[in-house]
Amino acid sequence: MSSYIDVVHPERHAPYLDIPDDVVDYLHYLDFVKLRSPRTINGYYLDLRGFFRYMMQRWQRVADDTPPEEIDLTGITTADIRTITKHDIFDFLDHARSADNGPKARARKLSALKGFFNYMCTQVNRLPANPTENISLGSPARALPKYLTRDEAVTLLSNIQSDFYERDYCILTLFLNCGMRLAELVTIDMGDFRDDTIRIVGKGSKERLVYLNDACLDALQRYKKVRTSLPNLVDRDALFVSKRTGKRLSARRIEQIVARCLQSAGLSGRGFSPHKLRHTAATLMYQGGVDMLALKEILGHENVSTTQIYTHINREQLKKAVAASPLATQKYVEQKPSVPDAPDSNDGEYSPDGSESR
Repeated sequence: MSSYIDVVHPERHAPYLDIPDDVVDYLHYLDFVKLRSPRTINGYYLDLRGFFRYMMQRWQRVADDTPPEEIDLTGITTADIRTITKHDIFDFLDHARSADNGPKARARKLSALKGFFNYMCTQVNRLPANPTENISLGSPARALPKYLTRDEAVTLLSNIQSDFYERDYCILTLFLNCGMRLAELVTIDMGDFRDDTIRIVGKGSKERLVYLNDACLDALQRYKKVRTSLPNLVDRDALFVSKRTGKRLSARRIEQIVARCLQSAGLSGRGFSPHKLRHTAATLMYQGGVDMLALKEILGHENVSTTQIYTHINREQLKKAVAASPLATQKYVEQKPSVPDAPDSNDGEYSPDGSESR
């Protein structure tokens, strides 16, 4: 994540000093007019910065071997941007694919370009034509989210090795029970709790209340008791702080804590992460019978269509359950040759040739 996002104050960002003025204007438009979240704006910033770095090389204004971070974009003018064609867009997307960007990453980059060029054409009338018009990559296939099973989640909680055990246990417990995002957990303050609920600030600075179960309340109580005894507590409002510095934990530090706990539980190397713990919480709740609309509210999804990915997980489990049947590998049995029925000599009703007896 770029340093333009302040972890402690995610609603703030530094001035954008390394991109063209037109892009700066667009990011301010997203911020003040469209009211996009800082993280969304930061994503657009990164993708548009990457595109114009590519264009500087395509325009042959820098050497091909110039490190990306050394490419100065501030001299790019509106006149330069007017020269960009549909062919440039296609070549950039092909370049992104050759750089091992997957379908989702390329779709995100195209979305950033479409937004910017649409703004330039329709909002400020700085371009006569939109080079991204009618360009589509199609909808990337949605992969089933990776998650821990219930037994694996218990194994994770049972094998935490840490010099601040109560804190790390509480972090994992909230991830696994509340399904919050990493950025949401990082910004939790002490004042966000009311009785058995927690106020979570999600995407777009949207707030939601999530109820805490007994496991969460117990873990929080134990951690808070130890937290108050820290001799050098600096960020008194922050829930999760460093034992050494007393400052709020960064997102990167929490990722490291989760990775270490996964390793000590024998679950490393399988692609699990804080976001996968969110998927785990959602999956286990859905399997436990939580209603889809209720799950949508817990996770902070804007649309229920996003939440419906967990129905696919359940279907996949049903498929695996059927495949686990002991008869699942039974080979097809060919029909055996039929044996003619012997005539019943006792009824006297029909003759052997089928004619009725008299």
